[in-house]
Amino acid sequence: MLYAFLISLAVLALLSIVFEEVTHLNKAKTTLFFGCISWIVLFMAAGSPSHEKLVEERLNENLLEIATLWLFLMSTMTFVAYLNAKGMIQILVQKLFPQRVSVRMLMLQVALFSLVLSAICDNVTATLVSLGLLTTFKLDKQMRQRMAVLIIFAVNSGGVALITGDVTTLMIFLRGHVHMSELLLLFMPAAASVMLLAALLSIKAEGEVSTTPIKTKVRSVDIIIAALFFSTIVMTMLLNILFNIPPVLIFLTGLSIMFLIGHTTRSNNEELQILEYIRQVEYDTLLFFLGILLLVGMLKEIGTLDLLTQLYSQFDPNISNFAAGIGSALLDNVPLTAALLKAEPVLNTPQWLGLTYSVGVGGSLLVIGSAAGIIAMSKVKELTFVSYLKFVPALALCYSVGYGLTLLLSYHFYG
Repeated sequence: MLYAFLISLAVLALLSIVFEEVTHLNKAKTTLFFGCISWIVLFMAAGSPSHEKLVEERLNENLLEIATLWLFLMSTMTFVAYLNAKGMIQILVQKLFPQRVSVRMLMLQVALFSLVLSAICDNVTATLVSLGLLTTFKLDKQMRQRMAVLIIFAVNSGGVALITGDVTTLMIFLRGHVHMSELLLLFMPAAASVMLLAALLSIKAEGEVSTTPIKTKVRSVDIIIAALFFSTIVMTMLLNILFNIPPVLIFLTGLSIMFLIGHTTRSNNEELQILEYIRQVEYDTLLFFLGILLLVGMLKEIGTLDLLTQLYSQFDPNISNFAAGIGSALLDNVPLTAALLKAEPVLNTPQWLGLTYSVGVGGSLLVIGSAAGIIAMSKVKELTFVSYLKFVPALALCYSVGYGLTLLLSYHFYG
C-alpha cells in the first residue's frame, strides 16, 4: 500500500509536467513538492528509530548527489551566461558558421557541433553552449523547437563514445567491461543516427537564416574568461582521468578564478556586474532537477530499480539493453545503470557496448529523460513535455537505427 502511494506521487509529478500548460503550475515547483512529500512519507512510515536512521542516510546520499549536480550546473551556467552576454558565443558562431545559411545545412552543422562537443565535455556544458548558438540565429518558433530536439539527441549520442562525455559510459568503463578503443566504435552509429534525425527534422524546412550581427566590442578580459572556460573543460577531463578528481571541483575552481579575474581587471562596479551573472542562472532548472532526483531517489529506495533489474535478466541481453534505454527515458540513467551493474549480468563485449549506447541515448525519447532535455525545456519556451511527444516517432526510429548499427558493428569486430 505504501509503495503504491509513493509510486502514485511519482506519477502525479509526471502528470504535472505533462499538463503544465493546462494547469499553469510551474513544473519545477510541482516536482519539488512531490519529491519532498515522498521522502516525508518514507520517514513517517519508517516505524522504528533504526529504520529512520537508514532512511536519513539514504536521503543524505541522495542530497549529496543533487548538491554535486547543482554546484556543477551553477558553475557551468554562470560561465555560459557571462560569455553569452558578452557576445563570445555569437563570435564563435560567426567563426564556425557562415553569416547566411540554409535551414537544412544549419541543422546538419548544429547536429555535428553538438555531437562532437558532447563527446569531449559533459552533457550539461554541451547543451548550454549548443542552445546558446540558437539564440544567434533568427529562427521561427517551430524551427527553434526542432533544433532543440536535435541538440538533445545529438548531445546524448555524442556522450556515449568517450568516458568524458557521459557518466554512464564512465561507470561501465570503470567496471572494466569495455575498453577505450571499443567505446570509440560507438561514435559511428551515434553519428549516423544523429544525421538521420537531422535529415528527418529538415523535411519541409525551406529558406535561409542569418546570424545576429555583433556590435559590441570584445575586451581582452572577455577573451581571457572564454579561454578559462575552455581550459576548465580540458582540465576537467584530464584531472578526472588521471587523478579521479570530481568534475564539480574543477569547475568550481575555474569559477573562482573567473571571479578573481573580475576583481583584478575591473573596477568595483564592473566586478559587481560579473557577480550578477551567477544570479542570472535560471533556478527553475535547478529546482526541477532537485524535484526529479528526489523522486528517482525515492523510487530507488523502495526497490523499483531492483524490480527493473530483475526484469532485465528475464530476456535476451540484446532485447533487455534496448528496453533499458527506453526505461532511461523515464528514470535517471545513472541509478538505472548502477542497479544493472550491481546485478552483475554476464554479457559479452557487443552486449556491453549495446548497453552503453542504449542507456546513454535512450533518455532522449522523452524530454525529461536526460539532463540535456531538462535544460532545453527550461531554456526554450516552445519546448514542453507535450510538444516534445510529436517528435518521439522520429527519435525512436533514430535510436533504433543507432542501436542496430551498434550491434552490427560490435558483433562484426568483437563477436
